[in-house]
Amino acid sequence: MRSSGRRAVATAIALLAALLVTSVFIRLSGRDPAHIYALLVRGTWANPYGVGQVLFKATPLLFTGLSVWLALRAGLFNVGAEGQITVGAFACAMCGAWLPRWTPWPVAVPLCLLAALAGGALVGAIPGWLKARRGAHEVITTIMLNFVVRAAMVGVGLYVFERESVHTRPIVPGAALARLSRLVPALRGSAANLGLPIAIAAVFAVAWALRRTRAGFHLRAVGAQPRVAAAVGVDVGRVTLWTMTLAGALAGLGGASFVLGYKGYYEDGFSGGVGFVGIAVAVLGGAGPFSLVIAALLFGTLAQGALAVNASCPKEIIDVLQAVIIIAVAAAARGGRATVEAAA
Repeated sequence: MRSSGRRAVATAIALLAALLVTSVFIRLSGRDPAHIYALLVRGTWANPYGVGQVLFKATPLLFTGLSVWLALRAGLFNVGAEGQITVGAFACAMCGAWLPRWTPWPVAVPLCLLAALAGGALVGAIPGWLKARRGAHEVITTIMLNFVVRAAMVGVGLYVFERESVHTRPIVPGAALARLSRLVPALRGSAANLGLPIAIAAVFAVAWALRRTRAGFHLRAVGAQPRVAAAVGVDVGRVTLWTMTLAGALAGLGGASFVLGYKGYYEDGFSGGVGFVGIAVAVLGGAGPFSLVIAALLFGTLAQGALAVNASCPKEIIDVLQAVIIIAVAAAARGGRATVEAAA
């Protein structure tokens, strides 16, 4: 059996084991596991609205998962996607709010997306520079930056949020991303929007660049053997800096999908931990772009499913399922890292 087939079988067994373990917890809470899982399916993939909501919740997870996955390919661990998506969303919202109201969408949307890229890139570049120039560990600096960003947003909000609210003023109409229901009427009512195809395009574009470009080869070389890469002339510090910058930019785009495709403004606390769940998406989907998309859909399903089962069992049961899935898949991948390295 080919290595990709073995990984698929191992992952399937790990997911089945996760369901069985979670079933024990559900039973201990006095509920019927089969009934809870049936509710989860009915609230997600068994109806058009649920499907749309799964796609909507999977969109930012694709961006943050891709952000973490890219950094892992260079031997870096980006734990700062939560802060990066926050600043990206804020920059996107401010750009969209400051544009003249008559700005057409071919101008407004690209400008807002660029603002999101720039905001996320800035937050990603800081730990990248500290790692490349000062040797500071990126895990520590990215974690700390999440807290810095959170505090900064609270302070900035005092000046830019609408009165007696926790959000910025709305973006101009031309900056909004269309809902997918315009293309698929059955999804009407859901928040799924054009951020999803943008996310999928970003996933496959990054995967292609890693395989087909010189910069991608350098990134993978640094991730595999940094000393060997340096010995043959690769500037490891430079690769580290632009990898973390690009990882931050990708996470920032996840914020744009929320602002432009859903709320129409930046809202304090909107991310809800999506940057941290992106780590799980990167680990589970580490084998390649298709796996990343599937992993994002899985966690998007669990996020929407938690709402569907909330009336019948504690929402924390789904949190347990997520945690057990991550542990089981990491164990199946012999520590989780093998999943990411397998595609190198």
